Amino acid sequence: MRLTDLLTPDRVAVSPKDDAHPFDKLGAIRALAEMLSRGTMVDAVQVERVLLEREQLQSTGIGEGVAIPHGALPQLEMQHATLLIVPQGVEFAAIDGVPVNILFAVLGPKRATGEHLKTLARVSRLLRNKAFREQLIHAPSAQAAYDLIATEEGDRP
Repeated sequence: MRLTDLLTPDRVAVSPKDDAHPFDKLGAIRALAEMLSRGTMVDAVQVERVLLEREQLQSTGIGEGVAIPHGALPQLEMQHATLLIVPQGVEFAAIDGVPVNILFAVLGPKRATGEHLKTLARVSRLLRNKAFREQLIHAPSAQAAYDLIATEEGDRP
């Protein structure tokens, strides 16, 4: 399975570089929840609650400008993903203390823990490459960011 199977262009957003009102952590999670709710048909408030509950355990900011908020809901049948790119950064209490520019959220069924973990690992592998992260941060549009991911995954099984 590819991440582009879980992520659709309408669930990718790029915050304007000159945004006068940049996201804070709660605002970023709220935006991710709203995009995920469009794909899952689950109420955005419920998705936001699940993502925030996970954040209360420990920040999903994994370092190097990346956060992977995630959660699970019993009513879901499959994994879903969304991507928010914030070039100016979001204070996210990441493990390295660096603001987060790339937020890749994953939401899946409660009963599919193994699949969920594989998806999180796949996101982590994709975003490990610094040059690729820089390309994403500088993507001019949501479609361009989605296309970058599709291209990067193209040479992987």
